[in-house]
Amino acid sequence: MAGSQRLRIDLEPDRMHLEPAWLTDGLEHLQQRHLTRPRRLVEPLGNGRSRIDGRDLIDFSTNDYLGLARDSRLADAAAGAPAGAGASPLVSGRSPQYCQLERDVAAFENTPAALLFPSGFAANLGTVAALVTRDDVIFSDRDNHASLIDGCRLSGARVQIYQRDRLDDLADQLAQAASAPRRLIVTDGLFSMDGLLAPLDALCDLADTHDAMVLVDEAHATGTLGASGRGTSELLDVEERVTLRIGTLSKAVGAAGGFAVGTTAFIDHLWHHARPQVFSTALPPATCAAASTGLRLITEAPQRRVHLAELADSFRAHLSRLGLPVPPGPGPIIPVLLSEASAAVDTSAALSKLGFFVPAIRPPTVPQGTARLRVSLSALHSQEDIDRLAEAISSVIPMEARARV
Repeated sequence: MAGSQRLRIDLEPDRMHLEPAWLTDGLEHLQQRHLTRPRRLVEPLGNGRSRIDGRDLIDFSTNDYLGLARDSRLADAAAGAPAGAGASPLVSGRSPQYCQLERDVAAFENTPAALLFPSGFAANLGTVAALVTRDDVIFSDRDNHASLIDGCRLSGARVQIYQRDRLDDLADQLAQAASAPRRLIVTDGLFSMDGLLAPLDALCDLADTHDAMVLVDEAHATGTLGASGRGTSELLDVEERVTLRIGTLSKAVGAAGGFAVGTTAFIDHLWHHARPQVFSTALPPATCAAASTGLRLITEAPQRRVHLAELADSFRAHLSRLGLPVPPGPGPIIPVLLSEASAAVDTSAALSKLGFFVPAIRPPTVPQGTARLRVSLSALHSQEDIDRLAEAISSVIPMEARARV
């Protein structure tokens, strides 16, 4: 057989599969580097617990920050609506629930208009690509989410990477791109793997100086940050200075889908040009009804957000006492850096044996040498859960290892 292919007989009888060597070699390479991802069976149990592959664990993995994903009120709202939408909203129109959700998102975000997408990923992908062309320049934070990165690539525009702790370099890049028809600064609001905030006030200052647009992905900050839960832009008082804000309905809101909010003209532009929205089936009416309910509950129950912030402060204090580096910031995402992928995998497994699910995050999700545990807090967790997790981490990360991270 040619060297580029390898014959493997499957365990199922009477079935043979021809698999290319690059496929099997690639999978083996992932396994050797501790980078394979298991397919887990997860059954939420409530109160921040999940049954994961048959074991009941305190779950610190989800982005259900306010505990709304399994709230019966969202399920009741969805139960009275159709399960499917049928076609793209541009082809067959928008359901009453879809129209209501657009109004609810715009009202929640305090903007003139909103546009819905099948997911937060699709919202970033479509919005970035619709704002610029190959003649334009995008300035993208080094740690942006994959959906923003892919949107930048899809746009065809020239992409320049900046580091948020070196904004003088970004200022130089913007000045050098003065002749480009459009300049777009793209950033996460709350970075999903570091738990850090973008310096939005400084980015908006640069945008004002260099006549650039600013797009902020508020996926992990929607519902969790700001006096009303509108995210990093509200927290840092720059909402009126940001061109477009992207959010998701699948995290703190407890449903599914994504959205973009901004002026009516920008939203009309996206309606006609954002391809993931133009060419995707609309969000199902049942999903829209659930999301509208989630937004209402976020507004009516701010104590969930307050409790979440208290848990985050408490856990950061625990990590500091343990001698572990503590990322600054108010959000519910708290990483525990362990450097190597093998260390992250082993520590996550050790915590699982003690009754906690804390996922190991490894390259390519994070840069080489920065593998970590990602502790994701929920309003469903209790102070006792936080205290117990800190004790468990203290028992599985030896003192000498803490000194190296």
